Amino acid sequence: MTPQRLGQHFLIDTSVVKMIVDAADMRHDDIVVEVGPGRGALTKDIVSQAGKVLLIEYDAEMAARLALRYETDSNVKVLNLDARHFGSDSHAWLSDGNYKVVANLPYYAANPIVRNFLESTHQPTTMVIMVQREVANDMAAEPGDMSLLSLAVQIYASVDNVIDVPPECFDPPPKVHSSVLKLKPVGVPRLRFDSSEDFFKLARGGFKSPRKQLHNSLADGLFINLDDARKLVNETGIETTRRPATLSIDDWQVLYDVWVANGRPSNTPGSVRRSDRRNLND
Repeated sequence: MTPQRLGQHFLIDTSVVKMIVDAADMRHDDIVVEVGPGRGALTKDIVSQAGKVLLIEYDAEMAARLALRYETDSNVKVLNLDARHFGSDSHAWLSDGNYKVVANLPYYAANPIVRNFLESTHQPTTMVIMVQREVANDMAAEPGDMSLLSLAVQIYASVDNVIDVPPECFDPPPKVHSSVLKLKPVGVPRLRFDSSEDFFKLARGGFKSPRKQLHNSLADGLFINLDDARKLVNETGIETTRRPATLSIDDWQVLYDVWVANGRPSNTPGSVRRSDRRNLND
């Protein structure tokens, strides 16, 4: 696949490179995973400061060039694969989970790549990532502006903005601004659940219709009737008139616990009565 087909925008501003590398606070014995090194704008500095470096590059041609460039460096390995499906427990260098991630992430794959690392059994200790500014704002949002992505990131990590990056810092310039974030995984998730899949079934349901009131969105997303959804929310003590974006992580914990206590009510699409569907509005 060519860079154009992958939608790649290569970082060319050296001052931004320095800020990203400085934010990662690398030591000579660190293991660093760089996702999407591309032409290597960050790679040279990472290799000079870290102990071992894994370069994950999806573009086969660029991966080959990187492998040739670093073929004599025993502390650098190039992996031509998709970081969305990379298992951090699948490489010997990452076996103890003590590593950092530095990445100028492709816009189209940023969310699943971030979640893949955060939800891994071998989380990184730090992630310094560049993403589209709107996505960065979403990841760092506070209750009132939360989304499914906000929740998915903040359950596992704290989020700090490092720098906003304008389009002219890239070649070719994208049509949007970018931001660099520093994520610090918390080790133990901030929310207790039986499994992430179990919890996010509820969360996806809760955010299915984010402009609607919570009970309406849950009814819509879990395919349960409106009275059952309203009863579920009433048991939590959360006002049913609130929107999903206003819920904190603590609120989601209460909602999840009540949902589990009630047998995890949900149905397949098409199983809600038509009368209930007509009432799924604000």
